[in-house]
Amino acid sequence: MCTVVVDVPRESGEPVRILAVRDEDRHRPWRGIGQWWPERPGVRGVRDDRAGGAWLAVDPDARRLAVLLNREDLSQRADDEVISRGGIPLQSVAGTLAPTPATRGFNLVEVDAAGATVVEWDGLTVRRTRLAPGTHMIAHHGPDDPATPRIGRWLAEFRRVGVAPGAGWWAPWLEVVAASTADPSTSVLRRDEHDGLVLESLLVCAASVGADGVDVREAALSEPGEWDDTLADRLRAGIPARPQ
Repeated sequence: MCTVVVDVPRESGEPVRILAVRDEDRHRPWRGIGQWWPERPGVRGVRDDRAGGAWLAVDPDARRLAVLLNREDLSQRADDEVISRGGIPLQSVAGTLAPTPATRGFNLVEVDAAGATVVEWDGLTVRRTRLAPGTHMIAHHGPDDPATPRIGRWLAEFRRVGVAPGAGWWAPWLEVVAASTADPSTSVLRRDEHDGLVLESLLVCAASVGADGVDVREAALSEPGEWDDTLADRLRAGIPARPQ
């Protein structure tokens, strides 16, 4: 679950752009972007209150951002042999991510001022892919995987529309997100049932990471899994996480 669209600039000096959609159980408690980890001064993120970790974390001073997506775990490890994935984004922005994490499988999008990397962990093998310049989509398999219906259907459209100039750069991408909701099977905004648990799109984050700093904003969906016409305006009104 979850979807990330990332644009790696073709020209040096331009920021990396991220649009991330968080899918989760609407009843699982969480908090929006804030400094929730006193042991990590300056780090901000979206906190999962049940396990205490992060879905998205950013260190503005280091110009680093990381966002976590779940994927299938191929290992035979029992539940008592693994730990929560919520520490992964926090370790990533601190530069302390373990070579073979003691968690279930995940995809991790790591962003710095120079570009973006996707870390894939299936419980057995770690793969790291430095993304080439251009627009990419990541969900629960490899980057730009056309077998993932929403990537196969909408990646070309995200690439076609590109980002807008100025502060509201995310507007063309949000138009694609809105259009995708016409077909639930390929929608970027999700409402899916897995093993009796309903996971829905709850939150949209837009971020820029570049030499000038980090700007990260969020807007929670008014109704989980459904398009919200106020998203663009609420992202524009968000508070950036810039270094002081």
